[in-house]
Amino acid sequence: METNNNPKPESQNPETPENNDIIGIWASIVAFLHELLDIRKDTDKKGTIEDIKENISMKGHTAWVLVFSILIASIGLNVSSTAVVIGAMLISPLMGPILGVGLSIGINDIDTLRRSLINLGVMVGLSLVTSTLFFIFPIFQNETPEILARTAPDVRDVFIAISGGLALIIALSRRTKQTNTIAGVAIATALMPPLCTAGYGLATWNLAYFGGAMFLFTINTIFIALATFVIVKFLRFPMLKYINSAKRKRIARTASFIALLVFAGSIYMFINLFQENQYRQNAQNLINDIKKSGISIIDENENNIKYPEKSINIVVYGNKLTAEDLSKWESKLNDYGLKDTKLIVQQGVDHSDLRDDVKNLTDLYVQNQRIISSRDETVKEKEDKIKLLTKQLSKYEANEIPFIQISKEAQINYSGLSKLGYAKLIENNFNSVDTITVFNAKWYDSVPNVKQQQILLGKWLKTRLNIDSIQLNNN
Repeated sequence: METNNNPKPESQNPETPENNDIIGIWASIVAFLHELLDIRKDTDKKGTIEDIKENISMKGHTAWVLVFSILIASIGLNVSSTAVVIGAMLISPLMGPILGVGLSIGINDIDTLRRSLINLGVMVGLSLVTSTLFFIFPIFQNETPEILARTAPDVRDVFIAISGGLALIIALSRRTKQTNTIAGVAIATALMPPLCTAGYGLATWNLAYFGGAMFLFTINTIFIALATFVIVKFLRFPMLKYINSAKRKRIARTASFIALLVFAGSIYMFINLFQENQYRQNAQNLINDIKKSGISIIDENENNIKYPEKSINIVVYGNKLTAEDLSKWESKLNDYGLKDTKLIVQQGVDHSDLRDDVKNLTDLYVQNQRIISSRDETVKEKEDKIKLLTKQLSKYEANEIPFIQISKEAQINYSGLSKLGYAKLIENNFNSVDTITVFNAKWYDSVPNVKQQQILLGKWLKTRLNIDSIQLNNN
């Protein structure tokens, strides 16, 4: 019998020195990452629960701190001062009840959940009353950029709320608290400005602002509570024990049901915000490409892109969009991810007729030059006449105001404008004769601060027409 003395190939032996080195390196990397990212080792579960429960209450000193911080934030929004708003967020006690909701669901503490929800309602009510009383005064009702920035959430607010909530509960669960992290989360998640903006909406009866701001606050609240719940479960905080086993099971089911509702609602909100954000981005890409094609668009703002109605409204001036151009852009809506979207184009009056007149006069001049080239006197006469006509036409074009276009733009910019008149006034002070451009504006009776609107309209007309000597009368 023959014996096979050939050794096995080296590649078939799993315990080669090379494999042992790779396994050792991988084990070292895993151990390093575990030590780097492990948060269970230095967690103070009992202290964290006590700290959160102590900060749930919204009465006494805490209530007054909330009132004054809301007042400071409202002033900051009114003067559009980011520094003042940040200062108000640093001293506000808004996080307590929200963390209490997430913690109580995570440890099946129904009493703490009830207490957290009650104090959360008190906190919201107190904040709305304070901000509404501030903004109810007309001198504080200007729509500043800081206010407008809090009237509608987008998908990025969800990520901020989730990240902020995770950072906050992790910082609180350490044996040594990270106060700088807690302060930073209070600023990043921005719970207070939406409540102040909601108060502004109530004070000015702008339900759209109120709804958008409260939606933003609700998103921040839900996702911060959800992040707290996730970390509490991950760190295995001790569940509250009840002597009555039936009660314990009932409470556990209730807490699980509430957690499921919060999680499902969070996912639903996230999907809706993501879809709306994607729709607005696609719509903006379409508008940018229309502008690149040579079409001039004015009055661009977020309100022109309406996600619920699936419509995009653009205002075109100068060269008009022909029916063929409009059909071409409408056919491309699907390519931009804007299926079932209605493209609404508002087009103003241009000066094509005037330009045609100039072109016709120029053509006539060239033709006459060829016909009468042999007749010097006639040529000179006609040249002088054409020069005079051209000069008068240029003067007319320079002084003429595109009133129809100006009226449409003014109506877009000033919705309270009822009528707008225009005329040229020739005035003689017996030393000189001046021509004054006069506009007459009439406003609806419901428009507040008509005098201020009149001043803004006058400034806009001077800037738009590049004429300093405009006289604006109020009818």
